[in-house]
Amino acid sequence: MPITKSQVKYIQSLAHKKFRDAEGVFVVEGPKMVAELLQASNLQPRAVYALPGWIGEQPASLRSALTGINESELERLSALTTPNQVVAVFGKPVFPPPVFDRGVLLALDGIQDPGNLGTMVRLADWFGIATVVCSPDSADVFNPKAIQSTMGSIARVSVCYAEPGELISASGLPVYAAMLEGEGLYGIGRIDRGWILIGNESKGIRPELQALATHRVTIPRIGHAESLNAAVATGIILSHLVGR
Repeated sequence: MPITKSQVKYIQSLAHKKFRDAEGVFVVEGPKMVAELLQASNLQPRAVYALPGWIGEQPASLRSALTGINESELERLSALTTPNQVVAVFGKPVFPPPVFDRGVLLALDGIQDPGNLGTMVRLADWFGIATVVCSPDSADVFNPKAIQSTMGSIARVSVCYAEPGELISASGLPVYAAMLEGEGLYGIGRIDRGWILIGNESKGIRPELQALATHRVTIPRIGHAESLNAAVATGIILSHLVGR
């Protein structure tokens, strides 16, 4: 049965945060990510539209939950320039209540670019950080671009939106703030507890959060580049503070 205009309109509406929030869902595209998220125990698929060839490659136990569409219908549903076999709607992941006073946590202050945010969530997953706290003015992690950048890590990393300062102050944990002027990263040893704080792409960390830093961390510059992309800087910092 062909997809209806209302189904197309519904999928397209989820490009907007207010509709994602109202429905408690997000959109994923592409065979690798959708197949991975279909296996996640804390995610429930609401609708999966896919080309018949992709459906035929899936386990028989999943096929009943998939709706076959043609190339033309896929183009209508997809937000990508080049649609990629499958578009799915999932309910937002369910996690246990986060714990903010132990282990290593990542705090993001005013990250605006959804691609950066999604990559940071993916980096947190790579380095075993289970919780990411985003300031309320950060990009929405369920933005389609952010979701694509997580590459499936959205199912494994709990992303919370709250004022980082309040959580940091209450936690009693050390705070490693990424700043242009501070202690060289390579002289700091591995950590097993604390907040790693990353600031806005252009403005950095707000002064009130800078004041909470117990360690101001700088990636030593050898060349002449003015700055690093926020996600790149996050990867470098995590690799030296929590990598093994």
